Amino acid sequence: MSAAAAQKNRLGRGLASLIGDLETTQDPAGVETGHQTVSIDAIRPSPYNPRQTFPETELEELAGSIREKGLVQPIILRPVEGAEAAYEIVAGERRWRAAQRAALHEVPAIVRTLSDQEALELAIIENVQRSDLNAIEEALGYRQLITSFKYKQEELATVLGKSRSHLANMLRLLKLPEAVQEFVRSGRLSAGHARALVGRSDAEAVAREIVERGLNVRDVEALVQERDDGKAKTKKKAPLKDADTRAAEAELSDALGLAVSLKSGKGETGELRIRYSSFEQLEDVRHRLLRVGKR
Repeated sequence: MSAAAAQKNRLGRGLASLIGDLETTQDPAGVETGHQTVSIDAIRPSPYNPRQTFPETELEELAGSIREKGLVQPIILRPVEGAEAAYEIVAGERRWRAAQRAALHEVPAIVRTLSDQEALELAIIENVQRSDLNAIEEALGYRQLITSFKYKQEELATVLGKSRSHLANMLRLLKLPEAVQEFVRSGRLSAGHARALVGRSDAEAVAREIVERGLNVRDVEALVQERDDGKAKTKKKAPLKDADTRAAEAELSDALGLAVSLKSGKGETGELRIRYSSFEQLEDVRHRLLRVGKR
């Protein structure tokens, strides 16, 4: 197995395998790696972290837990290139933020020299496994891996331990209007709600209705189907007739005592339709037409 294949295989096994595989060693640059205690001031967040939302209530709850029990799980870091004793977060930014609120001066950490690609892969794996990402953040992380590191969806699905259909469905959410994406980020819409709105011109209006009415996913699917059926019926309606056509229909209806409709065709062609409700009415029209023809 090649080094690249081995790396992808390890990444696909998730964050737990990364922690379990590490021992305190020195990388080729002489940086100590493995379990350490690192000054909280020497740590900075990563631009590759797919998680961008850190609700205040969650941070306060976690900070309270850290004050009581300490930071149990280490933060995953990588050395900052060209800087001495400086580290960038690979996984665990929420824990780092909460640790600052808990007034910790040092945090347990695992330091590993990783490329930008490896750092992003591990950040996504850690957050997805913990369900820490909202659907839009998860989708943006996948898209960044695809665009920045030329992954194909099948390959990325294997690396992250996800199905290709899951990746495809998540990436489709990025086609939604920004206002709808914001509903997902804030938790007011679930990924299931949002998937039903992809490709709709009225996505934002439907999204607001979902939030206001508190609809579940099944309700949304029914609502979308109802609107689509309504649009289909509207499209099938015949165009409005001009005044001359309506006047001619009225004259013929008065003369025959029956409902008459005129439908224009190409050029001067068209159809004349006479609706009858009994055989007596049909016979009456037939006799009238035959009498006219014998004159």
